[in-house]
Amino acid sequence: MNPLPPDFAAQLAALSPLQLAWLSGYCWAQAGGQAVPSDVAAPAAAAHSAPSAPAEPLRVAVISASQTGNARAVAEQLQQKLAAAGVHATHIAAADYKPKNLAAERLVLLVTSTQGEGEPPEEALSLYKLLSGKKAPQLAGLRFAVLGLGDSSYPLFCGAARDFDRLLADLGGERLLERQDCDLDYRATAEAWLERIVPLVCEQAAAAAPAAVPSGVSASTGTAAPASAYGKANPFPATLLARQKITGRDSDKDVRHIELDLSGSGLSYRAGDALGVWFDNDPAVVDEILAAVSLTGEEEASINGQVKPIRQALLHDLEIGLNTPQFVQGYAEISGSPELQQAAEGNAAAYAAANPVAGIVSRHPAKLTATQLAGLLRPLAPRLYSISSAPEEAGEEVHLTVGVLRYEHHGIPRTGAASGFLAERIAEDETVRVFVEPNPRFRLPENPETPVVMIGAGTGIAPFRAFMQQRAANGDSGKNWLFFGNPHFTQDFLYQTEWQAWAKEGLLSKYSFAWSRDQAEKIYVQHKIREEAAELWQWLQQGAYVYVCGDASRMAKDVEQALLAVIAEQGRLSPDEAEDYLDTLRQEGRYRRDVY
Repeated sequence: MNPLPPDFAAQLAALSPLQLAWLSGYCWAQAGGQAVPSDVAAPAAAAHSAPSAPAEPLRVAVISASQTGNARAVAEQLQQKLAAAGVHATHIAAADYKPKNLAAERLVLLVTSTQGEGEPPEEALSLYKLLSGKKAPQLAGLRFAVLGLGDSSYPLFCGAARDFDRLLADLGGERLLERQDCDLDYRATAEAWLERIVPLVCEQAAAAAPAAVPSGVSASTGTAAPASAYGKANPFPATLLARQKITGRDSDKDVRHIELDLSGSGLSYRAGDALGVWFDNDPAVVDEILAAVSLTGEEEASINGQVKPIRQALLHDLEIGLNTPQFVQGYAEISGSPELQQAAEGNAAAYAAANPVAGIVSRHPAKLTATQLAGLLRPLAPRLYSISSAPEEAGEEVHLTVGVLRYEHHGIPRTGAASGFLAERIAEDETVRVFVEPNPRFRLPENPETPVVMIGAGTGIAPFRAFMQQRAANGDSGKNWLFFGNPHFTQDFLYQTEWQAWAKEGLLSKYSFAWSRDQAEKIYVQHKIREEAAELWQWLQQGAYVYVCGDASRMAKDVEQALLAVIAEQGRLSPDEAEDYLDTLRQEGRYRRDVY
C-alpha cells in the first residue's frame, strides 16, 4: 500500500523535477539513509511487471587546484551549497584526484588558481599534463565548468583556468557555464558564479535521476578549519623578536632572518607551511603618490563601505606595491598622457610589471579626486613566505627568510612593499599581523627512514631549514641531500653554520652547492643535478622524495628539465617515458614543489 497521505501525494505530483531532486535528498538524510521496509517496497515493486534497475544519481566532482588555499576554500563552499541542494557532490583536491578517472566523470566543476607564467598550481600539474598530452582522453560525455582565481598584475591572468577550460572543451566536454575569472579580491565574483552554477547543476541532477542521496556522501576532503581564532581575516599581532641580515656585506642580495612570537595565538604550523603577512605601505611612497595627483591625504573615499581619509586608505587598505593593467588603463584615461595611452592600448600588463604605481604617477602627474584614486587601486593583499623553522625546534616562534626587493626605476631607488616593511619599517618589539597558510602538499614523508632530496636557490632554502630542524628533533634516520645555489660562497651561503653542523653530525648526508658567480662559467643547481646523475638515480630507486623550492619561471623549470635528463639517461628511458616516470613520482607525492 502507498504509505503517503492522499493529499501529500497530490502535492508531490505538482512539484517540478528540480524540487523533487532536492526533496529526495532531504528525505533520505532525514531518514538516516535507512533501507525501505519490505512491506512498503514490495507493493511498489509488484506494480511494475518488468522493473528496471534503479537510476544512479548524478555524481558531481568538485575539483580544487589551489596554490595558497583560496581555490580550495571556494571549492569547499561550492560543494556545501550543492549538498544543501540535495546534489551528490564530492570535493577533492587535484593532488588527490586520479587524472585517468576524468573520462568516467559526468559533471566536473573545477576551481583553479594560477601560478608563475600562467601555469597550473603544483597540485594540478598531473591533470594538466594528461589533458594536454598525447594520452588525453575523449570527454564527449562530460559537462564541466571552470572558475579561475588569479592576479591581474600578471600578464597571463588566470592562464591556468583558460587552459583547463579550453582543453576540456577541445576534448569533447560541454560547458555547463562559461568560465569566470576572479582577481585577487575574488570573493564577490566567485560568490556570484556559485549562485549561477548551483541551479544549473541541480537541473542536471534532476534530469539525470531524481534519486535519493545517501547521507554523508558529500563530505568534503578539504582541510579542517584551524582551532585558533586567528586567520587570514583576523590576523594575529605577532611581536618581532629578532631581525638579522644573513648575506655578506658585499653581497648583491639583502636577505633577512626574521623571528616572530606566536605565543598566545593558538596558531600552529608544520614544516613546509607558509606564513601570511599583512603589512602597511611605505608612508614616503604614499605621500609621493598623493603629491603627484594633487591630494592632501585628508580627502575621503569609501573603502569597503567605510569612509576614511585617502592617506589612511593608501597606508593600510589599498595595493600600491603591485601594479595592474587596470591601473595603467584607468590612469591613462584620466591623465591624458600620450605615453600612458599608448601603453594602455598595447601590452598594458607588461607596462604595469615594469613600472610601479608611484613611478607612473610621478612621471605623469594629474589631478584626481580621492574616489578616482581609490577606484584605480585593488585592495591590499597579504604576502606569503615559506616558514624556515620547525615548531619542534622553534617552539612558539616562527622564522622567515625574506629577500628584500630593491631596484631603481628612472633613477629613483625603490623597495618591495612587504619585504621593505619587514626589513626596515617595523622595529623590534612592534607587531606584525600574521596567519598560517597550511601547505599540505609540501610535507616530509611519514616514514622517518625515507631519503630526502632538497633542491633550492636563494631564499628557496627556507623550508629545507625547517625540514632539517624537524628531522633532527624527530631523530629521523633517513638520508638527506641538499642542492643549494646562490651567487657567492663567502657572501650568500644562507644559514652556513647550521648546515655545516648538520653535515658534521651526519644528519646532512650529502650536499651539492652551486655558487654561480665564483668562477668564470656560471654554475646553477641544475648543473649539479646533472653532475650527480648516477647517485641521484640510486636515491630515487631507494624511494627518495624530491623537493624543489624557488622561482617558478626559471629555476624550477630548469631543475625539472635536469631531473628529466637524469631519469632518461640513468633509467634508459625515452623522453616521454621520463615524463611519465616523473609524473608518477608527482602523483605518489614523491616529487613536490613549492614555487613562486
